[in-house]
Amino acid sequence: MTSSEFVGTCGAHRETYPKGRRAVDAYRAFHRDGTADRFEGPTLPPIGRTEVEGETIKFTLSLPGGVETESVLIPMRRRTGELTRTLCVSSQIGCAMGCRFCETAQMGLVRHLAVDEIVAQWHVATHQLGHRPKNIVFMGMGEPTDNLDAVIPAIRVLVDHDGPAIAASNISVSTVGNPEGIRRLGELAAEPGFHRLNLAVSLNAPNDRIRAEIMPVDRAWPMDELMDAMLAWPGRPKSAICVEYVLIPGVNDGPEHCDEVCSYLRPLRCSLNVIPYNPRRDSPWPAPEETSVDEFIARSIANGQFTKRRGTKGRDVMAACGQLGNPEIRARRRVADGSRVELSIEGFRRP
Repeated sequence: MTSSEFVGTCGAHRETYPKGRRAVDAYRAFHRDGTADRFEGPTLPPIGRTEVEGETIKFTLSLPGGVETESVLIPMRRRTGELTRTLCVSSQIGCAMGCRFCETAQMGLVRHLAVDEIVAQWHVATHQLGHRPKNIVFMGMGEPTDNLDAVIPAIRVLVDHDGPAIAASNISVSTVGNPEGIRRLGELAAEPGFHRLNLAVSLNAPNDRIRAEIMPVDRAWPMDELMDAMLAWPGRPKSAICVEYVLIPGVNDGPEHCDEVCSYLRPLRCSLNVIPYNPRRDSPWPAPEETSVDEFIARSIANGQFTKRRGTKGRDVMAACGQLGNPEIRARRRVADGSRVELSIEGFRRP
């Protein structure tokens, strides 16, 4: 709940919960200090596994039904030497989008995460692992626009001034390019207090032919429709969209691909974020050579496209972009709609 929702609920249960200012104080204490001494706080999911590579931390939260979320705390060191952290959160267990380069896609969609299960990833990182993230990126397991009924309320809680109080400008939502989902997120971004919410779009190809081969969603949402949705994002032309491009050897990394991508993006004020491919389990492709990455970026800049490279962190512990997902959960499938369902081991069938 947001703080106002919490205060309203407390007011409706006057005999059990604090009310008025005491309810606000209880809400603040839970989110800011991790304490719940004024009322019986919610039961947080326990930490399952924690894996560390350098300063990158991947952790899981164990949920009912033998499933788990995966989240990553990513270190971001500034030029001044200051270390901040970005938390990569999951919005689903598994994913139904089927992108061939992504480990999570190999799981299929197991189930959506509920609002509290999304916010719990921030709460555990902050109060149990002891690393309060400066930034939140919805780039973990799942497609956020496939679960906006939980993602949007979770963002409202994360931004709440009496709660985690994360600036909307420090929250990014990444999507494979669902135009309707981008429109709904845009409605949130148009609200006061959310104007600087960041949109990231996973493009990964210069044209529909290549994109449909590695991202089946392109057959439903081709690049022309995707561009229309990005051009309609609130705040344009001042706010820039982050366009993510996973660089896969022999698939989308040629000079002609770079030129075509830059031509496609020309109408849009955006940052092209080049992500060297992080091989999933049993990947048909290797990671790209550094020379290939450098050449692609240099050519994009020469084309006049603002371009940056995403650093590779956590690859050795399967914590890098596109590597999240537990292979032991792959055989499970979602058997009902809703955020909390029982799972059966019958082999995943795409809905």
